[in-house]
Order: sequence, then C-alpha cells, then structure tokens
Amino acid sequence: MKLEVIGQNELEGEIRISGAKNSALPAMSASLLTDEILLKNIPIVEDIKSMALLIKGLGGEIIIDEKNNLIRLNNKKLSSLEAPYEYVKKMRASILVLGPLLTKYGEVRVAYPGGCKIGARPVDLHIENLKRMGAEIRVEHGTIIAKAKGKLKGTRLNFEKVSVTGTENILMAAVLADGETIIENAAKEPEVTDLANLLIEMGAKIEGAGTDIIKVKGVKKLHPVEYSIIPDRIETGTYLIIGSLIAKKLRISNVIPEHVRSIILKLNEAGIFPEEGSNCYSVKKSEKINPVDIETQPFPGFPTDMQAQFMVLLTQAEGRSIIRDTIFPGRFHHVDELLRLGANIKKLGNGEVSVMGKTELSGAEVLATDLRASASLVIAALIASGKTIIHDIYHLERGYEKLAEKLKKVGGNIRKTE
Repeated sequence: MKLEVIGQNELEGEIRISGAKNSALPAMSASLLTDEILLKNIPIVEDIKSMALLIKGLGGEIIIDEKNNLIRLNNKKLSSLEAPYEYVKKMRASILVLGPLLTKYGEVRVAYPGGCKIGARPVDLHIENLKRMGAEIRVEHGTIIAKAKGKLKGTRLNFEKVSVTGTENILMAAVLADGETIIENAAKEPEVTDLANLLIEMGAKIEGAGTDIIKVKGVKKLHPVEYSIIPDRIETGTYLIIGSLIAKKLRISNVIPEHVRSIILKLNEAGIFPEEGSNCYSVKKSEKINPVDIETQPFPGFPTDMQAQFMVLLTQAEGRSIIRDTIFPGRFHHVDELLRLGANIKKLGNGEVSVMGKTELSGAEVLATDLRASASLVIAALIASGKTIIHDIYHLERGYEKLAEKLKKVGGNIRKTE
C-alpha cells in the first residue's frame, strides 16, 4: 500500500486524538494476568491487531469492536505459553507477554521481538531483572525460555538504562510475585503510569508510578476490569506540527496537555504557540519559525518518537537547527527520504543531524522506513508542492489510526492506493 498526497492544501477543522498504542499494547498483555478485561479507547491499528493475534495464538478469546474502539479479552483457558516468531516478528511490544505469563503460570517461551528498524533495542534488561526475581532464563535459537520454581520473588531492582518496556514487563511480573519489588531508575512515561493504573484497578498494590522508583507489593490474584486507555501523546504532537505548518485553524481534541509539555515548550521556542483549551489545542500556520536545537530524552524530556516529525518543521525554520537523538542514535533513516523532497539536512554522526531552513519542498516518490519516519514523510508531503507518493505505508498503519481519513476530513488531499 502507498499514500498519494497533493501538497499545500490549507487545513481547517477538528482532529480527535485516538487512544495511545503504546498504552494499549501493555494493557493487552496485562489481560493475561486475569480472566477477562474490557479495554476502551483502543486505537484499531496494525500493532493492536498483531497483539490480538499473538494472544489468540496463546488460546485467548478476543472480541474487537472497531466502531466503538473496544477490545474484550478473555484468557480463562490459555492453551499455550509460547509466543512464536510468526506473531512476534512484526513488533517488539510482543516481549510484554514475558512478564505476565511467567509470573502467573511459571513458564513462558517468547521469540526475540521485531518491529521498526530504528537501532538496537535489547531485551537484556528485561531478562536480567527477571533472573533477579528468581527466574531461570536461557536463549536458544532466537527464543527466550523462562521458568520460575514456584512464585517469582520480590526484590530490589535497578535498570542501568531507563527502559519503558523493561519497566512495564517487570511491573507486570511483580504484581503476582511474593513480597515487595522495588524498581529503581524506572521509566516515567505516561504509558507506564497508565499500565500501573490499570493494574491497580485489577487489584495490584503499586506506588510511585510516574517517578523513578516504583514499589509493588505482590498479591495472590487480580480481578477483571473495564479500563479506558489514555490519548496518544505522539499522535497529538504529530498533528500539532501539521497544524503549525499548514492549517488555517486546526483543533486537536481528546488530549492530555501535561503529556505533551516538552513538545509544546519546543514549539514555543520555535515561535509557535498553540492555544490550550479544555483537553484540546488550537493551532494555526506560523508565518515565521525559529531554528531550535533538540535533544531527545526519556519522559518528561523531548520524546525520540517526535524527532522525525519535528525535523520536518525545522526545514521551514529560518536558520540552522541541530537534532540529537540520545535514545536511538541511528534513528535517522527518514533523512535520506526528506532529502529527496528537497530538504537541506546533514548527518553529523554520533546521533546528530543538522537541519538548514528555510527550504522549499517538492513532491517525489519516497519510502517509509519506520513508524515515525512515515509520519514525517506525510508532514513533508502536506507542505511540499505537487504530488508525493509514500511507498510501504505498513509502518504508518502500525501506529496511526485512520491518519489519511483524519487529514482528508480537515482538507488534506491524501488517498491510500495499492
């Protein structure tokens, strides 16, 4: 599949932000800890469908209501404790079944995960901390084989490097472990807090989510719940940038402002001031954009998942900007594609690029290489002259719900084709 975009059409109207994919995926994994869960505000994107297939492969029953963005998961009668490569290869979030299956059933086999090619994202931190909780883990032929003799044991753990999925996996493992688990240098992302809130609703005893120290007291059993997923902060940031570049006025609704503060601060530094309302923002095209320097950091810093989109914004700034990605230094595959559209960007090495503006972009054929790179190409296509064809949009559909439809609704000239 590909997208065809005719650029330079002014946008106006409202875009409602979908649920956060990166909250929904661990929430689906957490369903393995109890019999049944109803999840609301679920984005119906490819990663969600892949996770659903994985859980079905374990023997879970899943009903997806696409119209109302609901998923009901029933895991009373699992028939397998193995997540094979055929399910896992599409996304790295599949590693999130490791913690819940191990703590509840005492064993699990999970193939090494796949996903976007944005640099090394090892699962060693997950494995080492589960070992400290008493698990026996080995890797054979690309498969993680984990067993626990009796229950996992609560203990004090420390992540050498902040890891979102690592924190989430240990959090889920700890809720049914014996005793207290203390997770130090825990990830503070809103998606981690959302998972903790879900687990608390299920009966878990958790303190400190959203800080760098999380304490979990193990319980014997969790119970079924209904839970609504938080809005997607990366989708929010993506549409804020689109509005800043080509909107007469764009209202972005269903947002949590405190989750996008770092993005708003960088927009302000660039001379862009979205108007904040009640769980919404209004933004319009900025006549002048200032160059800014960006360094990605774990939350509450500027997110690595927004650097590609912000790079396009900076092609329209008046001067030179530097972007440094400290999370995934190799996450710059989109640079070569943006060059095809006329951007003036140079890779400096060591996870840095230089962006020189202001440059006129023009339509061309480009290739989507990963999820956020795909979003950056859509933004560039919207402001470029002429037609842009974006090939291989599978990655885009992994994480953005109905992006083409949302943009078309507010005046974008965009369509999906074979």
